[in-house]
Amino acid sequence: MSNVFIAFQHNEESRPVVDAIVADNPAAVVTLSPGLVKIDVPNRLQIRRETIEAQTGRPYDLQQLHVNLVTLSGHIDEDDDQLTLSWTH
Repeated sequence: MSNVFIAFQHNEESRPVVDAIVADNPAAVVTLSPGLVKIDVPNRLQIRRETIEAQTGRPYDLQQLHVNLVTLSGHIDEDDDQLTLSWTH
């Protein structure tokens, strides 16, 4: 099993996204660096629009997360409601 990961600029805009990822992915490991927050998850990571909206209390367009995205690793499956990184097709 390999990890997938996603990294964002470490700022207030990314905080609810990171909190949502941790809520939806119990095996997530968060690593903070100056200016960067990286989340590693074994095999599969899911980001759900609904969970981010619960964190922020307002509507959220998943395309907004690309503004603070630094890098990611894994195959991407994305629609309006979720973004999934995995090593399986």
